[in-house]
Amino acid sequence: MMTEAAAPAARLRDGVVDALPKGQLAKQLAEGRELRVKFGIDPTAPDIHLGHVVVLNKLRAFQDAGHRVVLIIGDYTARVGDPSGRSAERPVLSGEQITANSHTFQEQAFRVLDRDLTEVRHNSEWLAMPSDELFDLVRRFTVARLLERDDFTRRMEAAEPISALELLYPVLQGYDSVAVSSDVELGGTDQRFNLLFGRDVQAAFGQPGQSIVTMPILPGTDGVRRMSKSLGNYIGVTDPPEEMFGKLMSVPDEAMDEYYLLVLGERLGQGGHPGEAKRELARRLVERFHDSAAAVAAEERFDQLHVRHEVPDDVEEAVVEAAGPNGSVHLPALLAEHFGVSRSEGRRLLAQGGVRLDGLPLPGEPLDMAATELDGRVLQVGRRRHKRVRVV
Repeated sequence: MMTEAAAPAARLRDGVVDALPKGQLAKQLAEGRELRVKFGIDPTAPDIHLGHVVVLNKLRAFQDAGHRVVLIIGDYTARVGDPSGRSAERPVLSGEQITANSHTFQEQAFRVLDRDLTEVRHNSEWLAMPSDELFDLVRRFTVARLLERDDFTRRMEAAEPISALELLYPVLQGYDSVAVSSDVELGGTDQRFNLLFGRDVQAAFGQPGQSIVTMPILPGTDGVRRMSKSLGNYIGVTDPPEEMFGKLMSVPDEAMDEYYLLVLGERLGQGGHPGEAKRELARRLVERFHDSAAAVAAEERFDQLHVRHEVPDDVEEAVVEAAGPNGSVHLPALLAEHFGVSRSEGRRLLAQGGVRLDGLPLPGEPLDMAATELDGRVLQVGRRRHKRVRVV
């Protein structure tokens, strides 16, 4: 039978991959004190997506249990670049980009976290240290220990370069734990080495070692690869309601179990229709990050476009000039100007039947079309982008 003290630990362990060292989190919770639960984010992109929400949900569970979340904005470590899961060094961002991303990332995190139980820190507070302090920090650790990372091992075997700066990343992230006296640190499974190394850094400075909690990685809209902006398979928490609903409806049925468990925190019931399960997921997430009226409108818009195949009344206009021979319009140029794709991508979409005019696929050739055949008609690219063409 589970003891009263063990029950909170069991609830907070639900859905996690690792809680290490074994049994330490339960002991910390049994002490009955407020724990400092650390989560670090490098602001390398401006927006939070559902992959981040997996960890933020667990942080909120710690807050609901009476603990304090220490949200570290890695404005300093973002200049170094986390090598986790990478085959090459990350590009360096400008100070202006990091500052802008830090602000939006922090505000979006409060869509999940309780602001009153969150302590926000920037690691430039302690990492922008004099060189003698930096030397004192890094001399405490060996290169051999740092090279135990799977990422580094793979890159060394493939004869891919590893910069000295990247080797410093786990040391700097670990020092964050020292600076904020972290009791527990959360992250994705790709962060396991960094989180464990944070215990080494704490030990080097005479602090008790933090517990580490790792969460699963949410697959993207392709259902296979991890959700990532760089892969284009992400769902942002600030996506417009219609876009968020449509993206969620495009997630493969096979990924629904993971989405329900990792994003909603519940298990998907068996025997239901996968399409309805997907709709329920889309409704609830649009309502969570927008509101109930937005969820209703987003579902209606989805049905209008993809179930009834109707053209929306409020479709945006694309005003183009008939500048070609005999008053024609060059389709790749039109797509580049009004749909945000390159001309070569526009030609590829046309060749693959990905461009429709009043619901009918346009052929890959010819690439020039008479203005009279376009004027007033609806051009569609992909599943969700429509524009009514007006030729001048």
